[in-house]
This record gives sequence, structure tokens and C-alpha cells, in this order.
Amino acid sequence: MIEFRSVTKQYPDGTRAVEDFSLMIPSRKTTVFVGSSGCGKTTILRMINRMVDPTSGSIQIDGDDIGGLEPVGLRRSIGYVMQNSGLLPHRKVVDNIATVPLLKGVKKAEARIRALELMDTVGLDRAFADRYPSQLSGGQQQRVGVARGLAVDPNILLMDEPFGAVDPLVRSDLQEELIRLQRDLDKTVVFVTHDIDEAFYLGDQVVILKKGGHIAQVGSPSEILANPADDFVADFVGANRGKRALHIEETASGSIVVDADGRPAGTLTGRVPVADRPLS
Repeated sequence: MIEFRSVTKQYPDGTRAVEDFSLMIPSRKTTVFVGSSGCGKTTILRMINRMVDPTSGSIQIDGDDIGGLEPVGLRRSIGYVMQNSGLLPHRKVVDNIATVPLLKGVKKAEARIRALELMDTVGLDRAFADRYPSQLSGGQQQRVGVARGLAVDPNILLMDEPFGAVDPLVRSDLQEELIRLQRDLDKTVVFVTHDIDEAFYLGDQVVILKKGGHIAQVGSPSEILANPADDFVADFVGANRGKRALHIEETASGSIVVDADGRPAGTLTGRVPVADRPLS
């Protein structure tokens, strides 16, 4: 479990990126921070592994205040995946994945075996092991980035807009892959995005942020859609417009679901009892 307690981050120029932020991030769930540019979501994420230190307040992981932990050691124990993968261009795929284990003293042969296993885990053919990042597609590079983030089997995986730079089809595949990985590996995932659809698709807990890291609403996707906290949230998630404002329309061929603009959005396949419906 990760807990933020009244955390503020103020930069030397006086800018307050995050102000009095408090939140509990549950273990073995995916928590997604979503908001427009400048709302502090990436700063909040990077404070978890001390890439950024708070000006005041505290952050605890499983009851331990991370302010007293050695930063480099903390970072090497937490998986981190960023946009554009951040791979080392001069190192082969397998060596990129093995980077942190090698830094932690794992023998090269053992680290390579683990890296190859992780390529299987993230759905990347082992034939790419000895290629360089420039020889891979954007989606393949992101899979390598995810494998590298998992290389030391961390309990926590931080993901900073990891799918933002790939095309929509590849992005969809990577989202599906992350859901599968979370189901199989049971990690505490903290994910940053500016895309509310991605947040609702991936998140068990979604945190909608305003400027300064102020929480507009936190809850499951279904809770937020069913009961937006205020007009800001309703507008941000598009609760009353577009593809969120759905209704049933009768046609000659049967009932279909259409959005607020009259575009077909799907069909009805039967009712699900309320008690059996997923929370997200």
C-alpha cells in the first residue's frame, strides 16, 4: 500500500506542482491518475520512487516513510515504464531488459535467462532479443520497456503515459496486454494518462486531478460515471455527451445502443444482475 500524507511539491521558482495531496493507493490494484497537462500527475508518480522529493508531507510504502530510504536503492526496487520506452539505444533488447538486475549484482547469464522469460511474459518474440531498439516498432519498444520495468519482480510498477506515443491500434493491444499482466502478476500499478477512456479501461481506482494535484474525484470508473462529484468531473469524463450518453433505439432489425450524436455504439446481449456486475 502507498500512502500520501499532505504532500506538497514546490519548485525553486515558486511553482506549486502539487499542494496538500493525500491519497491511499491500494495494493495489487491499478490506480490511474488522469488530468490535463500541468495538473501534477507525473510529479505525484515520480515522488513514489524519489525521482522527485516532496517539499513537505510524507509518502509511505507499506508503513515505511520513503524519505528515510536511499533513493537509488528505492528506484531499483520499483518498476518504472515511461513514454517512448526510454531504452538505451546502444544496448540490445535483452541487455536493456537486464539493466537493473545487473546493477543489483545478478550474474549476466542469470539476468539474460530472466530477460528472455520476460519477453515471453510481455508477448515479444525471443527472436528480437539481440536486436537494437531502433530495429523495433514503437509498440515492440514499449513491450521491452514493460519487461525492463518487471525485471526485478517489483511489487510496484509505475507507468508514466507509457502508451501515449503509439498509434491507436497498438495502444489498444498494449492496454489489453497490461490487463493480462496485472491479472497474472498481481502488482500494484500506478498509471498516469491524460486520456479518460484509457483511465476508465485500465483503472480499478481512478483519480481525477485538477491543477496543483487537487483531487476532483477518486473512485472506480463505475462510481465516477454514475455519480460525478461536480460539474468539472462530469464535463471532464463527458458523462452527458458523446459516447458516454448512451440510449437504446429501436430499429427494424432490433434494439441497438446509440450515443448522444446518434452513432451506433453497440447492441444489447442480455441483462446482467446488479450483484454480478463488475465494479470497473
